[in-house]
Amino acid sequence: MATRAIDTSSGDRQDSRSRRYDPAETKSRVLAAAYRLFSTKGFAATGTADIAREADVSEGSIFYHFGSKQKLLAELGVRHGRLMIEYMQGDDALEDLNPNITVPRVFEFCRTNTMWEGMTGEGCEPSPRKKLATNADVEPFYHAAKDTVVEWIERHMHAAFAKRGVTGVEIDLAAAFTHNFVGEAIDRLFATNDPAEHQRIERETIRFMRGACGYED
Repeated sequence: MATRAIDTSSGDRQDSRSRRYDPAETKSRVLAAAYRLFSTKGFAATGTADIAREADVSEGSIFYHFGSKQKLLAELGVRHGRLMIEYMQGDDALEDLNPNITVPRVFEFCRTNTMWEGMTGEGCEPSPRKKLATNADVEPFYHAAKDTVVEWIERHMHAAFAKRGVTGVEIDLAAAFTHNFVGEAIDRLFATNDPAEHQRIERETIRFMRGACGYED
C-alpha cells in the first residue's frame, strides 16, 4: 500500500509568519541585521531603511520597537558589550580570571569582531574608541557598551579580590580605570599592523594589570 506524504509546507509557512510577527523575534532580527550592517557599512552609511530590508521587517517596526536609531544603537552597544564579556569570561568562574586570561581574550575579540572593521590601520587617528566616543551619531553605542563592560569588571573584581582576601580597594574606580587603560592598549593595537608590536602591547598590558591588581609574579 502506497504511503501518502504529509504536506507540512502550510504549517511551515504559518510558523514562519508567526515568528516573523513575534515582537521578540522581530527585535532580535533587527538587532542582528543592524549589527551586521554597521560592521560592514559603518554607522553613518547605514539608515533604518537599510536595516529594515536586511531584517525583512517594515521600517516602522524599527521605530515601534526601539523608538529611534539612537535607542537602537544603545541596545546594540549593550549587545556588543555582552559579546565581549562572553569572550573574556569563557567557561571560567569570575573569581578565577586574571589578566593573563582576560587581556589576550579581549585583544583577540577586538581583532576578530567585525564591528571594528574600517577603523584599523597604520597611524589610525583618532582611535576607534575615540571615534565612537566623540561621534554624536554613535555615542549611545559606545557608552552603552562601556557601561555594560564596566559593570562586569566590577563583578569580576569583587569575586577575584574576595577569593584572594584583598580588601580596601575602591572597586568602582578600579573598574573604570581598568576599562580606560585596556581601551588605550586596544587603541595602540589598532594603530599598527606589526605582529611584534602587538605582542609587546599585550605583554606590557598584562604586566601592568597584574601589578595594579596586586598579583605576585
